Amino acid sequence: MENHVAKELEAMLKETQPSFTTKSCCIYKVPHEIRQFNEDAYTPVLVSIGPLHHGNSRLVTMEGHKQVYFQHLVGKSEASLSDLVSCVQQLEPQIRACYFENIDLTADELVKVIFIDCCFIIELFLRSYEHKTEDDVTLPKDWKELRVRYDLILLENQVPLFVVEKIYNVESAAESFASRLDSGRFPSFMWLAADIYFSYFNTQRVLLPAAGSTIAHFTDLLRYFHLPPSHRIPSRNLAPFVLGHSASELVEAGLEFQVNKSSHGILDLEFEHGILKIPHVTVHDRTEVWLRNIVALEQCHYPRHHYITDYVNFLAQLVNTNKDADVLIKARIIHSDISGNDTSVAKLFRDVDKNNILINYNVNCVKICDDLNAFYKHPCRTKIATLRRDYFTTPWKTATSIAGIVLLLLTVIQTVCSILQLHS
Repeated sequence: MENHVAKELEAMLKETQPSFTTKSCCIYKVPHEIRQFNEDAYTPVLVSIGPLHHGNSRLVTMEGHKQVYFQHLVGKSEASLSDLVSCVQQLEPQIRACYFENIDLTADELVKVIFIDCCFIIELFLRSYEHKTEDDVTLPKDWKELRVRYDLILLENQVPLFVVEKIYNVESAAESFASRLDSGRFPSFMWLAADIYFSYFNTQRVLLPAAGSTIAHFTDLLRYFHLPPSHRIPSRNLAPFVLGHSASELVEAGLEFQVNKSSHGILDLEFEHGILKIPHVTVHDRTEVWLRNIVALEQCHYPRHHYITDYVNFLAQLVNTNKDADVLIKARIIHSDISGNDTSVAKLFRDVDKNNILINYNVNCVKICDDLNAFYKHPCRTKIATLRRDYFTTPWKTATSIAGIVLLLLTVIQTVCSILQLHS
């Protein structure tokens, strides 16, 4: 007797096709266990890019604006629309393979979405390069342009960079392309992205990625901005780093905090001779957005090279309260523009650190944590910390403690004088 269940399963196996290849996949929906703590940080506000948020009713207004940008770019190109679309059609299988999720669009529908979005991005970057965004009826307000900029760095809101560059290079090969640029030059697309449109995030002025680099998309580019040069990236091992004491406790033990002015990125932590040097970072209301999306990218795409996640984990251990945040703010390591009080700084790092999985660890962070724990546990440091905590935490306690010490000294002096007089 034929087993109908086995027959159905056999048919299912024949129809099942892999939805992605591990090597190609680079764009992900943020896992629920991370996303649940702040869904807004991963969701576009104004514009959808790529298929994952395409069709969202909240973002439909910008679809017309994207088509205006698409019309402007194609209208000024000497390359035919057919040639430009063919670029994307040829790459459709590779594009689909970049997405972890199954894309519920036909090949033609996906090509259309990707092509219009790529044209929008190119035209947006060129207008930024030509300083023409101020008179732009599509993005008439600074706040709107800023929202779009942040939408373009969200992990779920990406198109593969190789597609944008392909269309851009076909465009730039046309003679008319140079005539529309004030400088008459052909800037590379990566230069437009790194040095013009996203220059705000490139605080360390990191050099452009080399030609043929493996930068997958704009979220990946932001991560690249915050990594040290490849020859200075720390190695990793399985030993975890655990910091047993917060910033305020370490200060009580005699530690000094300083800004690391010679840093090449936020990962450059140095500890020597009782001084912990940390690179300067500005924290504001939108910091959580870019930080969360880079961490989400590392969790999904760089599970064994999560350097920014290490940084967040270190600061979450170092800054537990507003008192700890105040230590780093006074040392000018953190400049806080967050609305509200400094507890928001501590909360930010704690929240971004939630539910992250760390498989291995930055050896530099491990060594610094071990050294800081040893520094605090030194008998002299422990006594200093106890004295400061018990007798010098407030101005009133400090004044009372000093008065007590002075009184004790005077009593000792009086006692010594009395003894001397008896023997004279």
